[in-house]
Amino acid sequence: MSGTQLTVTLSGGGADDARAVVRALEGTFGAPDEVPADENATVHMATFDGGRDASPASDAGAERLSAPVTVTVQGAPEAVRRASDTLTRAFTARDDGAASGDQEQERQLLLVP
Repeated sequence: MSGTQLTVTLSGGGADDARAVVRALEGTFGAPDEVPADENATVHMATFDGGRDASPASDAGAERLSAPVTVTVQGAPEAVRRASDTLTRAFTARDDGAASGDQEQERQLLLVP
């Protein structure tokens, strides 16, 4: 996993909520490999390759969620920090903890409407 690659797993809410979270991260990481689309899925995933070095998106376009969404971000520590910072600016968030490995970190956030 490169230093900017980030994997995002989302549960709770619906596909629209998952897409809102992914759009919030696009300003920081660029477009994901795939946008959550399956309306019947209970878990959504997106991977960002981080091919662009964008500055964090402003809060101006922040979207509202229809339900609480649990977001797990996994990647290099810097990518996880940037994702956490972006999401806590865009949504009301509670940090539910982190786990660190040799080269990767994982952080879980609860985003609430």
